[in-house]
Amino acid sequence: MITKIVKQRYLFAMLLPAVLIVFTFSYVPIFGWIIAFVNYRPGVPLFSSEWVGLKQFVAFFTETKDFVYLLRNTLSINIGALIANLGTAFVFALLLNEIRLKFFGRLIQTVTFFPFFISWIIIYSLSSSLFATSSGAINETLVQWGWIKEGINVLGDPKYAWAFIILIGVWKFLGYNSVIFISSIASIPSEFYEAAQIDGANRFQRMWYITIPNLIPTLIVLLILNSGWILNSNFEQFYLFTNTTNWEKMEVLDIYIYRYGLQLLNYPYATAVGIMKTVISLVIIVLVNATAKKTTGKAIF
Repeated sequence: MITKIVKQRYLFAMLLPAVLIVFTFSYVPIFGWIIAFVNYRPGVPLFSSEWVGLKQFVAFFTETKDFVYLLRNTLSINIGALIANLGTAFVFALLLNEIRLKFFGRLIQTVTFFPFFISWIIIYSLSSSLFATSSGAINETLVQWGWIKEGINVLGDPKYAWAFIILIGVWKFLGYNSVIFISSIASIPSEFYEAAQIDGANRFQRMWYITIPNLIPTLIVLLILNSGWILNSNFEQFYLFTNTTNWEKMEVLDIYIYRYGLQLLNYPYATAVGIMKTVISLVIIVLVNATAKKTTGKAIF
């Protein structure tokens, strides 16, 4: 053991900075979870604070009904976004692979990848310019054409909130998410397609019997990895698109934690909600991994 470590000392030395960064920024902050179990006040030494146990957790579940709509919003939006993002990227990669004009294929891939680099602030500005009820370009055009009598409040009406936030995410991440599927397609041996072509398989049959089965393991791994983030929301996206008229359908756990932690300065309560979110995320990823292992034989641990 020691001999192996000595032989590979340079590899361990190269690995050390990454280990230190992960330990410093991912594991050391976990000690801050103790705030959720004490009556913490800024300026008062942490270990001098009164121990209150699970009081903050009980308060979240019993004193308010916030957890009902928070879990509903978070799970509904993030599960919908996960299915929509992976599904569209999967289909997009399949269709892109069937384009025989390589220049045209690369052009489409570049155009779809570009929104990934646009900040959410610019996307919100574009959305406001297009979909604002009275001054948005789309609403004004539809009203002038007589298709609608008055502008549709896409950005503020709660009934459009979930669909709009999911679709805007699909538009932004389509090119980025499809890269992994395109890479998986490129790794499929060309002999498979040549043999199928000799046997008389057409393009659809080659896609159905060769490309899709070889992409399924990649899809399962991405599904498992992303399921661990199912309660994590893009803070910037939700912070910008949540307003006073749609907050009941748009407020998610991350925005709630920000509101109580940094705006209301209730650190113990915000930390308790954050711990609950982490524990539920761990349970979800273990369940998804076990389900995938049992049904498909593919898993990451």
